[in-house]
Amino acid sequence: MLEVNTDVVIDAIGLTCPMPIVRTKKEMKDMKHGEVAEIQATDPGSIADLQAWAKSNGHEYIGFMEEGEVMKHYIRKANEEIEESNHPHVIENEELEQKRHEPITILDVREPAEYAFRHIPEAKLMPLGEIDSRVDELDTQKPIYVICRTGSRSDLAAQKLTEHGLKHVWNVRPGMREWKYQTNGVKKGEK
Repeated sequence: MLEVNTDVVIDAIGLTCPMPIVRTKKEMKDMKHGEVAEIQATDPGSIADLQAWAKSNGHEYIGFMEEGEVMKHYIRKANEEIEESNHPHVIENEELEQKRHEPITILDVREPAEYAFRHIPEAKLMPLGEIDSRVDELDTQKPIYVICRTGSRSDLAAQKLTEHGLKHVWNVRPGMREWKYQTNGVKKGEK
């Protein structure tokens, strides 16, 4: 097996979104330009999350390898500091609840397992890692409200959709973690 030389190892094993990104961002602040970080994670969503985060911040996502259940991601710190971008249009959970019955698209960018257990009834599932290849499935005439668990993946997804030319895109915060309105999904313990 090919050995990858790294300058920093970041342990995100057992963490779920947005924590692998939060920990990576914190650790990479102290790295020198050009250094490579190895991020060890077990969250399947970390593949799309870290790729999108690296791209939006100007870092180079080199790739990842799997060793058992651990994914080792490799990111090279950018040579120039790029201010982390955030999608400019944000809506709170409460505001989205009031709009649910209008002609809108609610886009859930979490992973299928997260969606299966709890989602907004009208929400369309499109995991963050599939946005680029599935953007043509969206109705560009309707406002699109992007939601995830915390607002981090949905922020990256909203940026991607805007890059694809969509005009009316909103990031929903704080997301499904604090969604207290109607949901559908498999109940725990149900088969």
